[in-house]
Amino acid sequence: MVKKKQTDNLVQSLLRAIDILNLVSQSKEGLNVTQISEALNLHKSTVYRLLNTLQYKNYVKKDKYKNYKTGKKIIELGNKALNDIDLRNEAKPYLMELGNITKETVHLGIIEDYEIVYIDKVESSHTIRMHSSIGKGNPLYCTGVGKALLAFSSDKYIEDFIKNNELKRFTPNTITEKSELRDHLKKIQKQGYAVDNMEHEDNIRCVATPIFDHKKNVIAAISISGPVQRITLEKVKEYAELAIEFSQKISRSLFI
Repeated sequence: MVKKKQTDNLVQSLLRAIDILNLVSQSKEGLNVTQISEALNLHKSTVYRLLNTLQYKNYVKKDKYKNYKTGKKIIELGNKALNDIDLRNEAKPYLMELGNITKETVHLGIIEDYEIVYIDKVESSHTIRMHSSIGKGNPLYCTGVGKALLAFSSDKYIEDFIKNNELKRFTPNTITEKSELRDHLKKIQKQGYAVDNMEHEDNIRCVATPIFDHKKNVIAAISISGPVQRITLEKVKEYAELAIEFSQKISRSLFI
């Protein structure tokens, strides 16, 4: 059996577009079609089509001299990446302290395309603990971090999410009715924290709180997660108060 090369599953047109973006980003004055064509050894018609596509999506822009420069979308993505790095760096000591206090798994997550993505975590010191992956998407409506983020998002975002997403059942406790989810999110807004009560994984309970920016927009959330045998219903209020305290500390460290 012939072993596939690593490049066999790559999209050549996308690779060429990325090469163009890398090249254009290195030039302050911008580059024209001929310069890009010669530098990358690509036919002018290919370069022109790729540039048109990138310009349409605002990844490049063309000036009055017909030179191409990086567009506003690249700047937005760069700022987003920097913000995520700053968020992780600022939050890390607080996540570690919260993990030391509770001895449970502590997550930091953000919204990405109707999902929650964990961008950092501190593992529980216990042998039996919640297993999760940084960078992997998880549902917004049935995880602690997800519900904390969703509940404190704009009304428009909440309605768009509910209208455009199926509420798939993961456990017997998963909320699958849209009207019930709306009511549940209002409860989270009122109490200031979210609880995943075995809604995404059996025998796992999470308590989560939002992190706000200086304009009171939700930008992330943290959670304390572990087996229901340790995070009992009696402990939920205690952990909620801790999570609120630490999410506020993270917010202050970012914006004060």
